[in-house]
Amino acid sequence: MTDFDAIAKGMTQAVPFAGHLGVEITSVGEGEAVVLLPERQELTNHVGSQHAGALFTVAETASGAAFVGAFAERLGDVTPLARSGEIDYEKIAKGPIEATARLGVAKDSALATLDFEGKVEFPCEVELTDASGQRVASATIHWHVRLNKPAGAAA
Repeated sequence: MTDFDAIAKGMTQAVPFAGHLGVEITSVGEGEAVVLLPERQELTNHVGSQHAGALFTVAETASGAAFVGAFAERLGDVTPLARSGEIDYEKIAKGPIEATARLGVAKDSALATLDFEGKVEFPCEVELTDASGQRVASATIHWHVRLNKPAGAAA
């Protein structure tokens, strides 16, 4: 059984930049995650709303947590990288922001492709909302995951 609470705690330590921003992973499940961007003055922009870079970081962090939730049993076998990302800023983002991420592919399908091809690419969709539940941004982070080569294997 996967210990999603341990995953959430470990990710903040494994990704120091997210910890630097004070991002909190509040929930991790199989292929989904929720991450909170706090309201802090040093995360704001010139108009007093959450900075675009902070919003992108919380979206990317949520997508990474969703990936980890889906691939938890295989993490030692793979190297994941965010390949690209797009974000649409829809409304002024004030206060704490919650990012909810879901893999854009079924876990079993992604793992089957990984095992067959040695790599898999997939999107992760993220919705960012303010404390009132109003959507302030949406993002898609594209992940590239490859199997690690065994020690001594040819490159």
